[in-house]
Amino acid sequence: NVLAILEEGGATLEDIVKVTIYITNMDNFPLVNGIYEEYFNEHKPARCCVEVSKLPAGGDIEIEAIALL
Repeated sequence: NVLAILEEGGATLEDIVKVTIYITNMDNFPLVNGIYEEYFNEHKPARCCVEVSKLPAGGDIEIEAIALL
């Protein structure tokens, strides 16, 4: 969980400057985007979404976030 990791380091979502989202099916992008906007509505870090053929542990989505502390 990105938020839990940030909080453990004394950061918030506002400290994120770049997000990369890996999804296994780009048809799910509207759903992913809707959920993403619940967390990033005013603060909008740079973002990239990439479709991949497979993720670890059979996951459908993986999120990588870079924050400046």
